[in-house]
Amino acid sequence: MKTAVETMANGHKKVINPCEEPCSVERGMRMLGGKWKASILWHLQDGPVRFNDLARMLGGASKKMVDQRLKELENQGLVIREVISDRPIAVTYEITEFGRTALDILKRLKDWSEEHGI
Repeated sequence: MKTAVETMANGHKKVINPCEEPCSVERGMRMLGGKWKASILWHLQDGPVRFNDLARMLGGASKKMVDQRLKELENQGLVIREVISDRPIAVTYEITEFGRTALDILKRLKDWSEEHGI
């Protein structure tokens, strides 16, 4: 149900169906809204990507930032990390099925941004 504010007979305002703290939009933004998180998911949609290649794809993100965001996404179950070589260490990251459920949202956000010149 939608949240609304009604004015009572005595002039006081009352919130109808207040958003639970945090509301579902905020919870979703906390999962996807961290800097670079959505871009990382977007770049993983076509298959596993090695860490250094992913960092290059993101352009302005430092490797430290990419590493931090990947750890967050892994902890949230949106990506999986696979070690493909011990010496030298080489890892790939792949989007999970759960992570794929966010791609439609990201596609719509991309289209909206392009449509409005954002």
